[in-house]
Amino acid sequence: MLKQLLSHKLRIVLGLVFVVLLAVVRAYEDQLFYDPFLNYFKSDYNSLPLPSYNSFQLLMGLLLRYGLNTILSLGLIYALFQDVTMIKFVFFLYVFFFLVLISLFYVTIHFNGAHDNLTLFYVRRFLIQPIFVILFIPAFYYQKLSK
Repeated sequence: MLKQLLSHKLRIVLGLVFVVLLAVVRAYEDQLFYDPFLNYFKSDYNSLPLPSYNSFQLLMGLLLRYGLNTILSLGLIYALFQDVTMIKFVFFLYVFFFLVLISLFYVTIHFNGAHDNLTLFYVRRFLIQPIFVILFIPAFYYQKLSK
């Protein structure tokens, strides 16, 4: 087992670099992205009205953050599995999920507003956090083992 780990030193280091970069994105989220919902959801959001926001800037901020997380997640998956076909598949899944989630995010804001904070919170969470990579890595690992 130790020999196998040592033979993949570069992959392990590269994987750790991508994990650290994902943490850096999270650590500097306030400075890097326009998102008035960051402070809103840190406070007692159930008793507060939705914050005022610029719809276009919010969309661009969410797109930038989701895109950055996607690139880093794809790098992590490639470092672990080194399968280009898998990366293409995961890329299309990320694009599909972004379109579904961003549509759901704006529909929830527009039609439900502050009345459906929990849905808004979780949809936004999937947009701004690299949750999909946490789901994809075990799934692809299991798929590799079953082959």
